[in-house]
Amino acid sequence: MPTTMTPPDTDDVTRLLAAATFVREHDSTTLLRLLLPGLPGPRLRALADHCRFAHAAVLVFPSDRDALHDQLAACDLTVDVPSTPSTVVRERLALRHGHDPAGLDVAILRPPLRGPLGERRVVEVFALTVPPGSGLAALAAHERVAQHEAHLAFEVESADPLVLDGLCALLARHGASPDGGGYNPHEDGTVLYFTAPAGSRTGYRRLELHVAGAHPDTLAAHLGRYPAGPDEDRGQARPDGPADPHREAEALLHLLTGAWTTQALAVFARLGLPDALDTRTGAGAEALADRIGAHPQSLATLLRYLVMLDMVAQHPDGFRLTGTGALLRADAPGSMRPLALMYGGPFYHSFAELEHTVRTGEAAFDHLFGENHFDHFARDPELAEQFDRSMVASTRMFEPVPAHPAILAAGRASVRGTVVDIAGGTGELLGRVLVANPRLRGVLLERPHVVAAARGQLDAAGCGERCTYVTGDFADVPPGADVYLLSRVLHDWNDERCRDILRHVSRAMPAHADLLIVERVLPADGSTSLATAWDLHMMCNTGGRERRADHFVRLLADAGLELVDDSPLPLGGTLLHARKAGVPAPRGLTAG
Repeated sequence: MPTTMTPPDTDDVTRLLAAATFVREHDSTTLLRLLLPGLPGPRLRALADHCRFAHAAVLVFPSDRDALHDQLAACDLTVDVPSTPSTVVRERLALRHGHDPAGLDVAILRPPLRGPLGERRVVEVFALTVPPGSGLAALAAHERVAQHEAHLAFEVESADPLVLDGLCALLARHGASPDGGGYNPHEDGTVLYFTAPAGSRTGYRRLELHVAGAHPDTLAAHLGRYPAGPDEDRGQARPDGPADPHREAEALLHLLTGAWTTQALAVFARLGLPDALDTRTGAGAEALADRIGAHPQSLATLLRYLVMLDMVAQHPDGFRLTGTGALLRADAPGSMRPLALMYGGPFYHSFAELEHTVRTGEAAFDHLFGENHFDHFARDPELAEQFDRSMVASTRMFEPVPAHPAILAAGRASVRGTVVDIAGGTGELLGRVLVANPRLRGVLLERPHVVAAARGQLDAAGCGERCTYVTGDFADVPPGADVYLLSRVLHDWNDERCRDILRHVSRAMPAHADLLIVERVLPADGSTSLATAWDLHMMCNTGGRERRADHFVRLLADAGLELVDDSPLPLGGTLLHARKAGVPAPRGLTAG
């Protein structure tokens, strides 16, 4: 195995191919030894136990998406991979070259490949689009030579702040120095960059630690500044000494205008602008206004604001849709358009009554509309469909669920297993489980008007004939199944109602059955989390709440159930696995 790397060539394809080869050849322990020469064996093992080599990163400069696909194909890398905006690299490039970040369209793609032992890894490709005549050619030429963004990345296995702080201290003790970092809200992940110590023999001058979630205190210490506020620039150091009142006032002003952002995104979606825009060819405000039926000057003002939000980018040929903005297209896979319409519609109006909820404890939605949101939506078919679609829009959270050991065990049992999805909406989660596990049968428990929509959804997924539909309430949970699902249900209700729901489920569960609960769980240490925002949302709109893990343990215990384990899900979710109290989980039936 090689112990050094020759400096990469300045050609994009050559550098991309070199990064892919590096990822395929190196194992974590050997690479750490090359990165940190002189690291004692026990500390090397401790480091290897807590982080694993995940990827090598390279910055390329395609003229457009097609050119990027050609570069990937030339290196025998998967072309059809999703991309997300790169907040951190965009800010670093803007700072180094004096550009407005809004004018830099930087995407992250992660084509998969295998390590030397068959491990799943990726090449992290940062792609700055450099259209002909854009004025970015000098920036690209400098970055190709300097290789500022090329680095090796290690995934931290634990999000425990103590583990993360310990890893940072160990790297610093052995010559690695902090070199920036940030939090990417598009992926809910924190990156900490280091300059590799002198004597490192990898050919890469930088390394990265990546950890899931937001870690503002660790990030602040790494960057040598005070913790940032929610909208504060996480890429810049804050000066030592007293706080700058002008900076704090500006940060507060950004927060106070958050409602403008919500409405701008909702109008963006409602007007069909994402569908009218193209990601490769620009369009002027007047042409777009004519296409969607809008006032040209007013639309131009909205588009400039959307540029600030990275929904659209302004190019010499006009406005183009970004990767983030494309998520609001009506026909995008997992489109988030319904969420924009809900958060800019009924839930926007109810949040205006938040003060009433804080003063009285009554849900603002109930106060405003005179009934709870389930009954309100049920009486309005159009609104009910929009709500159901908004729930589907965040089902990326479900991706790991079908492979949970409890579901796999039910699918492999000699007697065909059954999964019951309680209040499962239009069957998005149940459909995923059944498609991935063709021997399983499914039962969906829902209200009558939802069941009708679910039949169409599950038939379209090709598993409708394996489904049974039960109309009713939580008291009607079908008995005798192998796995029960409660997805984003408990956060709608107060503790007393949750106990009732869980008791109904517990009574229906045979001794061998498993209960899988999907929720956003509040962090025990009070760290930044999507669950904290949803806690406020649920209080305001349903009278429910998000909860900490120990809170779920108590609720489960009151229903004769116990928590077996929990595992993280995308979009800040958690999968809680519970069984009847005193009944041990069969060997190998936990996610950990």
